[in-house]
Amino acid sequence: MMKATPIPLEKIYVPTRLRGTVDQAKVEALAEDIVSNGMTTPIQVRVDGARFVLVAGLHRLEAIRYLGEKTITAFTVQARKA
Repeated sequence: MMKATPIPLEKIYVPTRLRGTVDQAKVEALAEDIVSNGMTTPIQVRVDGARFVLVAGLHRLEAIRYLGEKTITAFTVQARKA
């Protein structure tokens, strides 16, 4: 079973292909939900040297940034081999 751990936001790299897909209305709605209910589903990242690369959870990550948090709960997953 995967264990969720807190990761500093500044150590998370968002791949270029994901950066332009942020829907600000969705970010704000998720932020409101997180304030009310907490974050129920951690994001997923993979280790890449000293940083973490976002695999899943862009809007959750951006909602946590929007709320001014410094860390986010994440599952660390293995990178898939091509």
